[in-house]
Amino acid sequence: MNTRNNGLRRAVRAASVGAATAIAVGFLSAGAANADTLVPLPDGSITQTLVDGTVVTITRTGESANISPSLGATPLHRNAWVSGSAKVELSGPGAGTIQPGYIVGCQLNLGGKAGADGGMTSNYAGDKTTQTGKGAGNISIGPGQAVDYKILDLEVADAFGAEQHRNGNPFTNKGSVTWADSTMAVSGCAGYAQARSYVKVIVSTANVQSTVTLWGQPFSLG
Repeated sequence: MNTRNNGLRRAVRAASVGAATAIAVGFLSAGAANADTLVPLPDGSITQTLVDGTVVTITRTGESANISPSLGATPLHRNAWVSGSAKVELSGPGAGTIQPGYIVGCQLNLGGKAGADGGMTSNYAGDKTTQTGKGAGNISIGPGQAVDYKILDLEVADAFGAEQHRNGNPFTNKGSVTWADSTMAVSGCAGYAQARSYVKVIVSTANVQSTVTLWGQPFSLG
């Protein structure tokens, strides 16, 4: 019996089994990496007193982000479906706009196309305005840069009937905004990407105009 040949054959069989196991593990890892990840985000609130004594309270609830890779399974693209709700209340008479959005940043950029559009529906009842809808936007980020992705893109007509766009929802004394599955598609990002929500409220009273911003918790886009 050729002991040397038998040992060689056993080594080849062991190597083949090891390679097959490694390939199987690799496929399992790829599948796990491509799965959507739901990220629940904490509620938040801020209260600020303006110089004329008006108290502004902003509250954010129900925020979440559903993160997924691109359908092409490339490391340059990410998709996130973000949802949440925010409301503002003034202690006295006043009006303003409520503007939700996200700051999105990336380490590197290998090219991409920028642009955003969103579809919204609204209803108005008394002094409370509720904004609900879905938006979609493509985001291109330069190396070490951050971009401001605005959730709202509302079409309104000016005094002459021409189309205008605004990123804030008007309110009087109190108002709210809700966004559901608003899509952020980050293109050309070759490095680590991160996003953070904000709710900016511009308040006007008889004596003062001021801006109050509530920031959310940062989360990874992968």
